Amino acid sequence: MEKRTAITAIVGPTASGKSSLAMRLAGKTGAHILSCDSMQIYRGMDIGTAKPTPQDMAAVPHHMIDIADPDDNFTLYDYVALAAREIEKIAAVGAPVIVCGGTGLYLSTLLRGGGLSPDIPACAFDGLAEMTAEQLHAELERVDPASAAAIHPNNRRRVERAVAVYRATGVPKSEWDARSRTAPAPYDAVVIGIDYRDRAKLYSRIDSRVDEMFGQGLVDEVRRVMPRRDSTAGQAIGYKEILDAFDGLCTLDEARERIKQATRNYAKRQLTWFRRTPDVHWLYADECADLLSAAEEIVRRVSIAFSVRI
Repeated sequence: MEKRTAITAIVGPTASGKSSLAMRLAGKTGAHILSCDSMQIYRGMDIGTAKPTPQDMAAVPHHMIDIADPDDNFTLYDYVALAAREIEKIAAVGAPVIVCGGTGLYLSTLLRGGGLSPDIPACAFDGLAEMTAEQLHAELERVDPASAAAIHPNNRRRVERAVAVYRATGVPKSEWDARSRTAPAPYDAVVIGIDYRDRAKLYSRIDSRVDEMFGQGLVDEVRRVMPRRDSTAGQAIGYKEILDAFDGLCTLDEARERIKQATRNYAKRQLTWFRRTPDVHWLYADECADLLSAAEEIVRRVSIAFSVRI
């Protein structure tokens, strides 16, 4: 059997302690940490995305952080392609890989091998920006009816990419996706989830984190970055609420409370996603006296299972 790269993934809701555990585990194993957070990719968005501190990044090599500008059109496809390359680089120097983050779609797509087409050259997008949404979707329906049925005409970025995939490869995106679902997974992944039995404790941590972000200068950070409202970065929790305050739609105090509520709602969605993800080994931070030892034991046990499989 071909040897596959071993990965430890640490997942869970925001503010659950993922980054802290990843840092401690990396400190003991010499691992590199690869961020799986759809907002930590953006330069300048540091406080609101709870990025690792400069001290943390100096102590442990981090990847997939600060790789795009807030107004860039950065997609799931971009993330998976770049992350796979970073994993290859980490493995090439003989270091373990820890994937840490709460963006479930990014993680599941990465671990199953992408479900993606090859790199698409810029020329494959020529002329698409000049087409109306209706024209663009009609073109997708002509070359890839299955993708057209799955993608709403208003989701212009996904429609454009699906058309470009066909232009560049001659193979519909839906076919690339089908092929990936039958391909073997490229990694031996141990996925550890962190949660709290007492959900009120998690929500208290979320509220405290938001207060800390305001104390660290989140309002000034949003004013400095000012992501476009129609960009992905402009829809990030913490940024869109403060942008509303700048526009007079609410006060900053109201924005703070909205951020807390939005973050709690997001944590619920994250838990729903990861609970549906197979083979997650759950640890409960409010019950486990030593998360690091418990995580090490899970990695040891599952890695042995990988090594003896037929």
